[in-house]
Amino acid sequence: MSKLGTRTFTLLQTVTSVGLSALAWAVTGVRPIWNGSKPSDRQRIYFANHASHGDFILLSACLSEKERARTHAVAAADYWGKSRLRRFIAQDMLSSVLIHRQWIDEAQNPISIMLSVLDEGHSLIIFPEGTRNMTDEPLLPFRSGLYNLSMARPDVELIPCWIENMSRVLPKGQFVPVPLLCRVVFGAPIAIAPGEERRAFLDRARKALLALNPRPLKDD
Repeated sequence: MSKLGTRTFTLLQTVTSVGLSALAWAVTGVRPIWNGSKPSDRQRIYFANHASHGDFILLSACLSEKERARTHAVAAADYWGKSRLRRFIAQDMLSSVLIHRQWIDEAQNPISIMLSVLDEGHSLIIFPEGTRNMTDEPLLPFRSGLYNLSMARPDVELIPCWIENMSRVLPKGQFVPVPLLCRVVFGAPIAIAPGEERRAFLDRARKALLALNPRPLKDD
């Protein structure tokens, strides 16, 4: 791609990012709540609950323009890579990082792909449940990715983020958002303790995320 083509493509990505952010604010009136952390230029992994394809757009809309430009959502290649159009939207327009949940070739190793993005100085948005939560449970069990990333790059800050109401704004199978107020609660950073085992850390990270739910279920 020529330099002019690259600049045009980068401009298109920027316009898409700004436009989606403005749309998210217009439709949801999203209210970011910084509860234990604050906006920062520090490299981060934002980990959040996941119930809608619009989750990462809402979270990104709460970041500064500078931080949003270098923060990439991790998305499933088996969904977003099914067609050229989906891949173009996710990878080219939204700058998402596509990973294969079922992989065989080492070149498709999700952890290696995410680490390469971190090593370029970027931040990530990940959904440690591994899939959209369509159950009545507030959170599914966490998969190992968050632990593996933190073990490999302990200097990258881990920020839990609770996304409220987005599943009602953009339900599964729908493409037209429903206007509804939303909040994104950013919690205090967490880190793996010395000698902490994988399952113990993942359980603690899950509890840290659940604690941010503005409207917790009575059984939680």
